[in-house]
Amino acid sequence: MNRKSAARILASVTMAAGTAVAFTLPATAAPAEVSVVPTTEADPVVQAMQRDLGLTKAQAEQRLQDEAEARKVHETVTAQLGEEFAGAYYDAERATLVVGVTDAAEFSAVKAAGATPKLVEHTVAELESAAAKLDAKESRAPESVTGWYVDVEANSIVVTTAPGTAKQAERFVAKAGVDADAVDVVESKETPQTFMDVVGGNAYYIGSGARCSVGFAVTGGFVTAGHCGTTGSSTTSPSGRFAGSSFPGNDYAYVQVNSGNTLRPWVNMYNGSARVVSGSSVAPVGSSVCRSGSTTGWHCGTIEAMNQTVRYAEGSVSGLTRTNVCAEPGDSGGSFISGNQAQGMTSGGSGNCTYGGTTYFQPVNEALSAYGVSLITG
Repeated sequence: MNRKSAARILASVTMAAGTAVAFTLPATAAPAEVSVVPTTEADPVVQAMQRDLGLTKAQAEQRLQDEAEARKVHETVTAQLGEEFAGAYYDAERATLVVGVTDAAEFSAVKAAGATPKLVEHTVAELESAAAKLDAKESRAPESVTGWYVDVEANSIVVTTAPGTAKQAERFVAKAGVDADAVDVVESKETPQTFMDVVGGNAYYIGSGARCSVGFAVTGGFVTAGHCGTTGSSTTSPSGRFAGSSFPGNDYAYVQVNSGNTLRPWVNMYNGSARVVSGSSVAPVGSSVCRSGSTTGWHCGTIEAMNQTVRYAEGSVSGLTRTNVCAEPGDSGGSFISGNQAQGMTSGGSGNCTYGGTTYFQPVNEALSAYGVSLITG
C-alpha cells in the first residue's frame, strides 16, 4: 500500500429528495404556521447543492434520486455480506454504490443488488479492529497525531498527523500493534477543536450564556453535542436541562425541555424554510450531506469516512463521521441531514466557511439508542 505523506484536502456532501417547510416566524422562533413545499425549482437543498457542489439543477435532482436508491442498496448488501462486508461508498461520477469484498465469489451477489463490486484486502471488521487498537493506545499517541479513521474507499486506516511528523505517527502505529500495511499516514494542517458556540439548527443557550445548536427534536426534548453541556446543566430558548451527556469518548447529549415548548420535526435551512425529518437511515460514504448551525447557517458537502477517532484537546471521541462540510464555533450540536434522513450532530473540526475545512458529526442513531428516545418525524 502506498504511503501518503502530503496533506490532502477533503470534500463531500449527503442528502436525498425530501420536503421543506416554509417558516412564517424568525429562524430563532418556533413557527406557528407552516406550509409544505414540495421539491421544486426553489428547493433549498437543490440550491445548496448547486452552490456547494458545482452542480446544475438537473444534476442535483438526479443525484438526490441516485443517492436515495444507493442507501437502499447499501442496507441490502451490508446484510447479505455480513462479516465479509469490506465497506461501501457512493461514487458520484458513476452514480453507483461501490461495495468492497474480499472474495471475488461475492461479485455476483453485489451486482444483483444493484451495486458495483471492488476486490479489496481488508474487511470492515478487520479495519475497525485495527482502529480499536489505536483507540486503546490513544493516551500514548504523540501530540502531533490529530486522529484516525477507517477509509473504506482506500480500504485502510488513515492516521492524520501534523506536517513533518509522519515518522512519529508510524512509530505510534507500530507500538499499537497495528499492521503498517493497513495504515496510511497523512500529514495534515488540521487542528480539530470543539465548536462550543455551535448550532445545528436553532440556537439554544447553556447556563450563563454559552450557545450551541439543537440537533434534532426527539421525544421529550432534543439531542445535541455532549461537549455543549454536562448532565444537569440548564438551558434557555428552549428552557430545559441536560438529562444526559457523554463527552469525551462520545459527543452526544439529551436535553429534556420544559412544558410549553413545541417539538417540531424540522431542520432550519436559514432561508425562511425548514427541512422535514422523516427518519434516520444512514447515508453511505460518498453521499452528499447538509448541516444547519446558528453561526453559519445551512451548508452542504460530502461524507468522507465513518467511525473516525478524533483527538480533541479535551479528550478523544470515537465513532464520528468525517465530512468536508464547513462549520465554525457556534455550530456545535447542530443537525446533519441527508435528504430527509437525520444523520448526526455537529461535533467539531477545522477550517471555516470562508476557506472550507473538515467537520465531524456524532451519528444520531447512537444517541437515540443511548437515551431510549425517538426522533420527532414528519
